[in-house]
Amino acid sequence: MSFDIRAVFPRSICLEMQSSEIYETAPYRILLNGEERLADTRNAVSLFGLSPDTEYSLTVIRGEERTEQRFRTNRESVLLNVRDFGAAGDGVTNDTAALQAAIAACPAEGTVSFPAGTYLSGPLFLKSRIRLYLEKDAVLLGDPERAHYPLLPGMTEGAEGEYNLASWEGNPETSFASLLTGIDVTELDIYGEGTIDGNADCADWWVDPKRKRTAWRPKTIFLCRCEGVRMQGITVRNSPSWTIHPYYSERIALYNAEIWNPSDSPNTDGFDPESCRDVLLLGCRISVGDDCIAIKSGKLYMSTHYHRAAECITVRNCLLERGHGSVTIGSEAAGGVADVEVSQCIFRGTDRGLRIKTRRGRGPYTVYDGIRFHDIRMEDVLMPFTLNMFYFCDPDGHSDYVQNQTALPVDERTPRIGTITAENIRCTGAEACILCAYGLPEQYIGCLRLRNIEAVFRPRAERKPRQAIMMDHFPDLDGVSVYARNVQKLVLDRLSIAGSADEEPQLINVNEYDSQNVVYHT
Repeated sequence: MSFDIRAVFPRSICLEMQSSEIYETAPYRILLNGEERLADTRNAVSLFGLSPDTEYSLTVIRGEERTEQRFRTNRESVLLNVRDFGAAGDGVTNDTAALQAAIAACPAEGTVSFPAGTYLSGPLFLKSRIRLYLEKDAVLLGDPERAHYPLLPGMTEGAEGEYNLASWEGNPETSFASLLTGIDVTELDIYGEGTIDGNADCADWWVDPKRKRTAWRPKTIFLCRCEGVRMQGITVRNSPSWTIHPYYSERIALYNAEIWNPSDSPNTDGFDPESCRDVLLLGCRISVGDDCIAIKSGKLYMSTHYHRAAECITVRNCLLERGHGSVTIGSEAAGGVADVEVSQCIFRGTDRGLRIKTRRGRGPYTVYDGIRFHDIRMEDVLMPFTLNMFYFCDPDGHSDYVQNQTALPVDERTPRIGTITAENIRCTGAEACILCAYGLPEQYIGCLRLRNIEAVFRPRAERKPRQAIMMDHFPDLDGVSVYARNVQKLVLDRLSIAGSADEEPQLINVNEYDSQNVVYHT
């Protein structure tokens, strides 16, 4: 079976099968230097326990198919064991100082190694050109005492003007430092089979979460203006708020990482790239209490003064479970979002699959364009596709300006949605709708294309009306196939819909409608 080597580390490798199937394929075996190391079905997998700067032969066998490649692991200048710096790893002793000392002492291309054990720690500040390696059964555990978390000022004054160090929901707000904090870090690896645990279930971060207490809640991993950061294999869980938050960063990659938060934990998005470029998620599994992946680019202040779009983002061969949305764009995306591709993924048990949200007042750079979802399987996703330009977030979200359904003048505050494409997607277990798209009366959604979509609703007795989009005065939906309002162009090509409460799309103010082979099954 053919495969590609996607990432090489000093002690591990990530490979992806050349398969068009979704997330997993027929069983295969992986041999390393002739010895079997893994039997799996996932399209993207990782191997650990390798030695640095060593050449290996890698063979993948499926049935009679057999493919071999050779590779060499990356060089490692030194391996520093955190226990040699005084870390106890007993889950009781506070190991912050010892862990920070190991990081500070690590030279370029060196590795800070966490052997098996539980390392209780406050925030650790990372640096460039090193690796953190968490061995199997190693747990980096967040200190539950908020008094042990330093603050990161949202903005402070420097010689050349403002200096931004932190963010909260799209604004430069003072926040607690995160368990792993990277500021202006380049070429950093965080990998291994261990766990990074924010420990929020044993702290008070989830209590009264909308109130600012000294500062806003930390993330578990925060990367500010970083470049070339790779994460592989790790499990990240129990985050105080957003779990992994790259911010104004470039070349960020996650390989076979797992992100888990309780389903009722507040604002615990899995992965939130904000104003980031060149981002890859490959073979990851995310199950959280909010959006699995939320692509953002700040609110009005940041887009006006420090404009950067979120762009060139790829999500492939991932499993996204529970949560409000599988992949969400917005609403804090005033810098715009472009060139997003999500493919060969399973969305399972989330409220929404593709969730796009914005509102008036976001600013002139709020343009979502070039968004493509294809070759996806949605299982028990209640509302597979939702687009909402009346999203009622923020203190003024219910104001007349945001929610007024008459056409207002188009100005520098008006957001825009360009071209959105979804194709080759199967949805089972839908409840509220397959598509609910609501544009602004003064700024229609540009072009929405759905091609080769197969959708099956739950039986009527198992459904209940649901809030498809968060806007004022919009009714809950139950079994609605397609609802589109204020859309410039809608293309429905090869749609098969079974079990809906209606027998045709509900279209209001759709200027161009191209329909081919839309079939309803009773």
